[in-house]
Formats: sequence, structure tokens, C-alpha cells
Amino acid sequence: MALLPARPSPAPPEAPPHTPHAHTPVLTQPGPAQADAQPVLAQAEAEADSALWRAPSRERPRPAGGRRTYGLVATDLDGTLLRAGDRVSARTRAALELARGAGARHIVVTGRPVPGVRGLLAALGYEGIAVCGQGAQVYDAASGRMLSALTLDRETAATALGKIEAETGALYAAVDQDGTDGHTLIEPGYRMAHPTLPARPVPHRDALWERPIAKVLVRHPELTDDELAATARSAVDGLATVTMAGPGTVELQPLGVTKATGLARAAELLGLGPADTLAFGDMPNDVPMLQWAAHGVAMANSHPELLAVADEITTSNEEDGVARVLERVYG
Repeated sequence: MALLPARPSPAPPEAPPHTPHAHTPVLTQPGPAQADAQPVLAQAEAEADSALWRAPSRERPRPAGGRRTYGLVATDLDGTLLRAGDRVSARTRAALELARGAGARHIVVTGRPVPGVRGLLAALGYEGIAVCGQGAQVYDAASGRMLSALTLDRETAATALGKIEAETGALYAAVDQDGTDGHTLIEPGYRMAHPTLPARPVPHRDALWERPIAKVLVRHPELTDDELAATARSAVDGLATVTMAGPGTVELQPLGVTKATGLARAAELLGLGPADTLAFGDMPNDVPMLQWAAHGVAMANSHPELLAVADEITTSNEEDGVARVLERVYG
């Protein structure tokens, strides 16, 4: 059974531009070439007649009582949709089906690169569009094709690492290579934060740049993730976007690329936009996505940066926080 397969749904009337607003969270009660940076549009335009990408959407009816429903559900994976062990609970699966039955589409939005998430999506039965690599990659899980991708210029990446190390001392680095079959390469001393993600050791840093990359991951032997992220943002200002995606996961991605920019591109393929979107996340890399969406939900286990901008706070990923909101909205 598909987790929440893509299904054509008819275009809402044009909505006014979404403006980030002041957020008052509501707690849900339990219950090296410059060309590397150019986008790759993987035949998306050639499929203008495809129902998956070009299907019209429709205005979603509001249920009795005037509650708002949304045509798009965007979910982070780790710490949000997934429980420990990369599992989706039966309750969450049922809630996603409930949303699909109401006409909503589901987009996974994850920091993991396509090669690191492709097997998981298949195991979950997910057949929709996935935004991967912190927004740099838009991937069609059903066909196994990359619809669009942005890369981080390798000379820029090497320069950025040098600028950060000038402030912090020696770092340990890794990269996610571009493409559906790219590798995660780790230099000596780098430890993967997520042990289930495959990685290939390389003998020295220069080997990280052997082919185009989607992003760089950095770790420091002493600084906390928050300290490293703050220092990195200051050091590489104007060169790359810096985000913190989870414990031990500070990353550099193409300048201006975020989960929000990737989600916007994916939503456009479905004829949807921010006014149609209900988004869920748990870490600072989810902040742009929650601010882009009409309604942003933070998990109870979220980083304080995300809690500060969320419209609503639900229970943790282990307590089916996503399902609780979907049941209320679409039930």
C-alpha cells in the first residue's frame, strides 16, 4: 500500500502571496566548476501531458464547523514522520490515507540525499514526489527519476570549509554527491550521525571533490551543533546556505537553497502553493518550510528554533504527532 501516493487533484483559485506571520504556537493535546551550480531539469517539461505533474487541483471543501483543510501535506522524515528504526506507525499510515481520501497530496521533504532515502521510500511504499538533500533535489519516487537538482560548486565548498576552519580549527567533513546514484563520502575522522546511511571513506579531503556534490556535512570535535552552525553561517556568508538538520548534522548547501525552495518547486508541479500547505518538522532546517506553508506544525521533540516559529506544536514523532493533527484536520 502506498504511504500516500500521488494522485491527481483538481487548481484552487489563485491565492494571495503568503506572507510570514507572527506565530503563536498552539499545543495539540495528546490524542570544481561553476557549472556545478546550475539546475538540472530532468525532463519535467517534456512530460507536460503527465497527469502526475500537470493535473489541475481543486478548491478543497471545508468540513462541517468551518475547519480549514489543505491540499498538500509536507512532512520531514527523521524526528517527524518516522519513529525509531525508520518506521511509520500504523496510525500515521491511516492518517495519511485519511488525508488522501480528502483530496490531499503528500510530499516527503528530507535532508537526506536521494541515494540515502530511495530504499527507505520504497520500503514505506511511498510513490509520490520527494524533496531531498535539504531542498536541492526533487525526486519522483514512482519512476526513480530526478526531476531537478542543484549542486554546490566544489571550489566554493572548499573555500567555505577553509573559512570555517579559520574560525573553529580543524573540522571533519563529508559530502553527498549529486545524482540518484551518488555516494556519501567521508574524510578520516568524520562519523555519520545516522548509522543506517551508507558512507564511503576516502583517504583525504581532496578526494571529496572527485565529482559534483549536493552538499557538505561538517562536524567539530568540541563545538556543539548550535555553536558550529552559528560560526559557519558567519564565516561563509554569501557563499553557501548553512543549516542544522539534526544531532551531529551541520550542513552547507547551495546558496539560497532550503527545504522551502525545494518544496515550492515540487508543489508547483502539482499545481499547489503555500496557501494549500500543511507542513511538519522538528529541526532548524525545517524553519523555512514551516514559514512558507500556510500552517506549520512542530513536533514536541523539536529544536527551540523551530518551536519559536511554529503555528502549532503537536506531540512527538514517537507519539504519532503527525497523525493527531491529520486526524483533526481531515477527520
